[in-house]
Amino acid sequence: MIETLLPLMSFAFVSSITPGPNNIMLTSSGIWFGFRRSLPHMLGITFGFGVLLALCAFGIGELVIAVPQLVLLLKAMGCAYLLYLAWQLRRMGVAGAGERAAQPMSFGAAALFQFANPKAWVMAVTGASAFMPMLHKLPGALAILVYCLVFCAINLPCVSVWAGAGAVLRRYLERPLWRMAFAAVMVLLTLYSALAIWF
Repeated sequence: MIETLLPLMSFAFVSSITPGPNNIMLTSSGIWFGFRRSLPHMLGITFGFGVLLALCAFGIGELVIAVPQLVLLLKAMGCAYLLYLAWQLRRMGVAGAGERAAQPMSFGAAALFQFANPKAWVMAVTGASAFMPMLHKLPGALAILVYCLVFCAINLPCVSVWAGAGAVLRRYLERPLWRMAFAAVMVLLTLYSALAIWF
């Protein structure tokens, strides 16, 4: 079993810790609201992604990916949200300390976003395809449970790092010049993520 879990944990870590829509959103949430107020956002990401993992482990993910119209819809939804996020992030460069965004993303909204997040779909479908066959010695439902729990146990600390980084950066971004520079970088990363969806 350990020879299966170690590659799964490695895949979960690399795919969860690398930049993507969730991590960019959490960094900005950490900056705007701090780590504690971003907790529902983090938990919502992991919960929603866990549901997506289970669906893909049951084979639904492959069905979705096989329908070009659904793939196009997912890409369009994810791209539209990232463009909206980039538009919101540009305010970071000009907003003062008292002009922050109204409230962090809720648990439910973060969970639902996973179904419009192309990176989450790629992670879930790739993970299910690669690792579910390796868990074949376990009964079907138990194999899916182990797969999802291991992935989510790795995912939550990884996404939390990004919110924590934002919270740490928060104190340094009171200076207008630093805030403008950082906002520009975040906007560019978000626009890149939106563009990368189509490739």
